[in-house]
Amino acid sequence: MTARILVVDDIPANVKLLEARLLAEYFDVLTAANGYDALAICERTQVDLILLDVMMPGIDGFEVCERLKDNPRTAHIPVVMVTALDQPSDRVRGLKAGADDFLTKPVNDLQLMSRVKSLVRLKTLTDELRGRAAAAHAIGVEAGLVAALGDEPGSVLLVDGRGSSQERIVRALRPIADVTCMSDPQAALFEAAENPFELVIVNANFTEYDPLRLCSQLRSLERTRYLPILLISEQDNDDMVVRALDLGVTDYLMRPIEPNELLARSLTQIRRKRYNDRLRSSVTQSIELAVIDGLTGLHNRRYLDSHLKLLVDRSMARGREMSICITDIDRFKLINDTYGHDVGDAVLREFANRLRTAVRGADLACRYGGEEFVLVMPDTSAETATAVAERLRMTIEQEPFSVPGVAAALQVTASLGIASLLSDSDGPDGLMKRADKALYEAKRSGRNRVVAAAA
Repeated sequence: MTARILVVDDIPANVKLLEARLLAEYFDVLTAANGYDALAICERTQVDLILLDVMMPGIDGFEVCERLKDNPRTAHIPVVMVTALDQPSDRVRGLKAGADDFLTKPVNDLQLMSRVKSLVRLKTLTDELRGRAAAAHAIGVEAGLVAALGDEPGSVLLVDGRGSSQERIVRALRPIADVTCMSDPQAALFEAAENPFELVIVNANFTEYDPLRLCSQLRSLERTRYLPILLISEQDNDDMVVRALDLGVTDYLMRPIEPNELLARSLTQIRRKRYNDRLRSSVTQSIELAVIDGLTGLHNRRYLDSHLKLLVDRSMARGREMSICITDIDRFKLINDTYGHDVGDAVLREFANRLRTAVRGADLACRYGGEEFVLVMPDTSAETATAVAERLRMTIEQEPFSVPGVAAALQVTASLGIASLLSDSDGPDGLMKRADKALYEAKRSGRNRVVAAAA
């Protein structure tokens, strides 16, 4: 694993020490002697992680962290504060400023490297999602972590073997989250897989159960793979923390639990979960927009072009019949010219709705362009396809279209052309050409009719 890490400290010896440790792990290291230089570096170059001292001249680490998190271009960069301050209030202040962790000098090498690698993995995932969302131009990811939080309470699953500690944790998180408590780790695994939790807190206080097994299982299940996990461990149990971070645990906390630190760490994880969920949703919506016609909600020509060959090849390989129908709204230009494009769009939407009701579940309905629609019917003979098309034609003709803004319902009809696979030498282009020719014949011979291509 490689990444670019920025070390920020006004004491050269501290910088050299951290730089040597990171270079030994093959990280790319940048350095800054003060907060202003650190902010400038982050503005002009890509940084994957920041190790930030707190006590510095000019602006301290807390202010640097706040500025980074307020800047849309740098809000997603993980920040680890490395300092001699060791009071709980200092840790909480750092976490509230947006830091992902707060390590006290002298830093344990093993714990530092495990934390760095864990946060770099998280940054890589977030960068991938941000890149996909930005490439699709679906949302403005510049809103950052805070804007993605929302006002509603988080949904947290607490897995804790002791009722007394459950009560304390629930009380601490009450301002920000609704907490579901469970004492059975295996039951908790199923609960996490079946419900939309935003954070799982695993308290390592079980007498006859290894809590890391639950963490590993949560990471192995597809439905919980990206669910943040906060581990609560005994003080100085570095081995468990290092193993937990290697397994993919997102954050950790040592007992005795400081309520404000628990609240701050949980809030950070919930925010990050919502931010990444928002990015994933953006990518999914972008993919859908690429293959869905925005006006009618049917699949578009791009989707048809990419899937028709697949469906034809599948039918050929299985020796099954397949038919397509191209339908065109009769005299649609007259509707647009008479009533305007808004009415024309309303007619297209209603036509698409009737197309949906007329087709079967296995059929593929697409808007081909303008007022033309294509219906792909796998496992369908020419005779059956003609019957389906006739039913659709009657559905269009027999009930006039009620359109907002037009006093009287509009009488709409459609012409339809049918074609079926002929032989192993047939393909999507030939199929479409024959269906289009049949459609032309339907229009030439009077419209409002179904014509099947000759076998």
